[in-house]
Amino acid sequence: MIYSLRDRVLRYRRVTLFLILSFFVYAPSASAQSARSELTLNEAISLTLAENAQLYQFSLKRESLVGRRNASDVSPELNLDIDLENFGGIGGNGESSGVDGIEATIALSSVIELGSKRGARVSVADARLDVLEYQKQAFTLDVLGELTTFFVEILELQELMVLANEARDLAQNTLEIVQSRSRQGATPESEVQRARAVVAQAQLQLAALIHQNDRYKIKLASYWGDTSPQWQVVGGDLYAFGQQVDFTELYQRALNSPAIEIFGSETRLKTAQLQLAQTESKADIGWRLGVRRSEETGTTSFTAGMSIPLFSGSRNKGHVAMAMAERDEVAYKRQSSLLRLHSQLFDAYSQRKQHINAVKVFRVTVIPELTAAVASTQRAYETGRYSYQDWIAAQQELLRAKETLIKNAASAILNQAVIEQLTAEPFNR
Repeated sequence: MIYSLRDRVLRYRRVTLFLILSFFVYAPSASAQSARSELTLNEAISLTLAENAQLYQFSLKRESLVGRRNASDVSPELNLDIDLENFGGIGGNGESSGVDGIEATIALSSVIELGSKRGARVSVADARLDVLEYQKQAFTLDVLGELTTFFVEILELQELMVLANEARDLAQNTLEIVQSRSRQGATPESEVQRARAVVAQAQLQLAALIHQNDRYKIKLASYWGDTSPQWQVVGGDLYAFGQQVDFTELYQRALNSPAIEIFGSETRLKTAQLQLAQTESKADIGWRLGVRRSEETGTTSFTAGMSIPLFSGSRNKGHVAMAMAERDEVAYKRQSSLLRLHSQLFDAYSQRKQHINAVKVFRVTVIPELTAAVASTQRAYETGRYSYQDWIAAQQELLRAKETLIKNAASAILNQAVIEQLTAEPFNR
């Protein structure tokens, strides 16, 4: 599909902003935290688009290609030729003849390009600019996709920190109950020691997550060159999945993504290069017009000449064959890319459904059941019917289930981000 310049500009704006629009679900609705202490995804994307050093390289590449295009759109150079003959010649008697016998020729020379070579060169330069534009779009999507993935991982880490706080508080509460029973002589001191160990481990786990969060903040800020991030948390909803979309519709969207459309622009580039190679099979005609002055005879005459290369077409057959092969190779690359795209898209689509279903099961069934089991186990322990180990096992099952819930939610959002990167459009329009 061939787009006009206006279509390409509008599409590029949509591509570079689609993540901001599609991930508004991550932005918090009403937060008590100040804007300085919280970073939203749309803010991170805006900063990355404005400050990311990797994206700036395309501006330099474009300037280079524009310069090459301007150089291609010039006429053949015009040359000024000056020839001197019999200058300072030596006579038979050994004396110099001076300038009496000099012959001077002043001429203009150039070539006449046949086969519309100039237009073919400009077409190649324009096609290179077109390819660069799609490369920029695809690369921008890759950078924003990485940014979004890392942003979601920080959201997941924040949820795990909340869970680690809960685990620490639960361990502290358990220690207090065990100590109370120990003072009453209802439980041995060894259980108190084990409970203290659980509290220490919970505190270590929380501290590890806090340090990991600090590292992640620095890494996220590096996308826009910030080394001292001022925000404390990232804002978003890890459980906002949106509606389900049919896979066939998603694949049709992906067919128009920059990752696929770049093959169309490369095909146009290779076609233009083939046309240029074909025009070079037609020899250029060199011409020369001048004036000759003979001092010996005192006469002035006009001169003219032409230069026509022979057998240039046969010598250029190799370049034409190479250009045809490169053009045909793009079609095979496109087909291979489509197969990979279909596989990657379906993999992300299937995993998203799987993880969303797991989130529903854990939220509706698993966690409520385990929460009730922990409460009943605690009551049984306090009355002496269950052991300390039974109570701790029930707590650990609940904590593991909540961790699994968080990881499934993050995986669902990460796969949704992959889908949006592959289609270059928001998952839910």
